[in-house]
Amino acid sequence: MSQSTAPSPQPGTEAGFGAVTVAAYLEQLGAKVPAPGGGAVAALHAAQGAALVAMVARYTTRAKDAEHRPEIDRIIAAADAARERALALADADAAAFTAVGAAYKLPKESAAEQAAKRAAITASLLGAARVPADVVDAADEVLTLAADLLPIGNPNVVTDIGAAADAARAAATSSRLNIEINLVSLRGAAADNDLADFAAALARVEEITARADALHTDVVRALGN
Repeated sequence: MSQSTAPSPQPGTEAGFGAVTVAAYLEQLGAKVPAPGGGAVAALHAAQGAALVAMVARYTTRAKDAEHRPEIDRIIAAADAARERALALADADAAAFTAVGAAYKLPKESAAEQAAKRAAITASLLGAARVPADVVDAADEVLTLAADLLPIGNPNVVTDIGAAADAARAAATSSRLNIEINLVSLRGAAADNDLADFAAALARVEEITARADALHTDVVRALGN
C-alpha cells in the first residue's frame, strides 16, 4: 500500500495551528520563512499554560475534592476557553505578519500610491502589535487561573501549576518583544491614542512576570510540605 504524499497542513494557514502536528510546526518554525515566528511561539506558550491548568484541575475531581468542585469546574471551563483563544492568536499572529509583508510590497510610483502604502503599513503594524497585546491578556488570565488552582489543586501534579506559570511568563515576555519591535516602526506614523494601549500592555508584562515568579516560588515551597 503506497503512503500518501499529501502535504500536511501548515501553521498560520487556513488549516491553522490546531490542525498540524508538533513536528510539522517545529519544522516550519525552523524554516527560512517569515511565519510562524516569535509571536506565534508566545501565543502557544499561553495555550500550553492554559492546557496545563486544565489538566491539573481535571486531576482535582476526586471524591476528596468535592467541596471545591464548583471552583474546579469554573477553572476547567475558563482554562479550556483560554487555550482556544491563545491558539487562535497564534494563527492571528501569522496572518498579521503576512499582512505587514504585503503592505511593504505595495507599489509607490505615484503620490497616491505612496500615501496608500504608508496607510497600509501603519494599519498592518498596528494589527501586528495588537496580537501580542492580546497574548499578554491571555498570559494574565492563565496566571490568574493557575494561582486560583494552587491552594486547592491535586498536590500530586502541583509542579504542573508551576509549569503553567512559567509558560504564562514566557508568553508575556515574548509578547513584549513583539510589541516593542512594532512600536519602533509605528512611532511618528500612528496616533498617540493608538499607541497608548500598547504602552499599558508593556507595563502589565512587568506585573505578570513578578506574579509568575512568585507563583513558581509558591509551588516550590509546596513541594516541601
